[in-house]
Amino acid sequence: MKETIFDVLIYLFENYMEEETERVPDTDVIRSELLEAGFEQLDINRAFAWLESLSLENTISSATPTFRIFCRQEQAKLDIECRNLLLFLEYTGILSATHRECVIDRAMALADAEISLDELKWIILMVLLNQADSEMNFSEIEDFIYDLSPAYLH
Repeated sequence: MKETIFDVLIYLFENYMEEETERVPDTDVIRSELLEAGFEQLDINRAFAWLESLSLENTISSATPTFRIFCRQEQAKLDIECRNLLLFLEYTGILSATHRECVIDRAMALADAEISLDELKWIILMVLLNQADSEMNFSEIEDFIYDLSPAYLH
């Protein structure tokens, strides 16, 4: 089975980020666990770099409404469904313009040629998890990702 950096990120999310543990194991312990689970060292390193970049994102807050035009590279990586989801989540207030830009940045940082809608949902969840000001939005998008509540895009 071909594992990817995205698979590593989902594994990390499901085993460490989602649970409210008082003490997260040491990075070396987590890396060893990932190797034992069958992930390749290169993908593990890339996943940790991806998460580190996420935590270092500069937050530029925008109080005014924004308009977003996706460049050619973004359109190639994020199909129309993905772009519509981002705009819908921003329109409904689940994502701020700042969070939207962070999601796009993290999606573009993945090596995959194209990001699926499900992968984008996971990226959104991980971005919101790392934002101190988005607890309510995190639970809404978590329900959306796990299909716990219906999502109407119209």
